[in-house]
Amino acid sequence: MNTSLVLTLLWMIIANVSAILPSKDNYWSRAYGLIAIGVPLLGYLTYENGPWVGLIALAAGASMLRWPIVYLGRWLRHLVLGGANDPS
Repeated sequence: MNTSLVLTLLWMIIANVSAILPSKDNYWSRAYGLIAIGVPLLGYLTYENGPWVGLIALAAGASMLRWPIVYLGRWLRHLVLGGANDPS
C-alpha cells in the first residue's frame, strides 16, 4: 500500500468516527474540515493510483459527506432555474 491509500483510509476512519460523536452544529464544521483535507488528498490519490481508484474514493467520500453534496445540488439548481421550481 502506498502513502496516498493509507492517508485516504485514515481520512475515511476519521470521517466515520466524527459522524458518531455528537455535535451542536449538525456536523458542518467537521464537514468543512474533512472537505478541506479530502480534496487535495483525492488529487494525490488519483495522481498516484490512477483515475479509477480516484473515482472510487470520490464515491466513498461523497457517500460519507452526502449532505454538503445535497445542499450544493440544491444551490446549483436554484442558481440555474432562478428559483422557478421553489416549493415554498
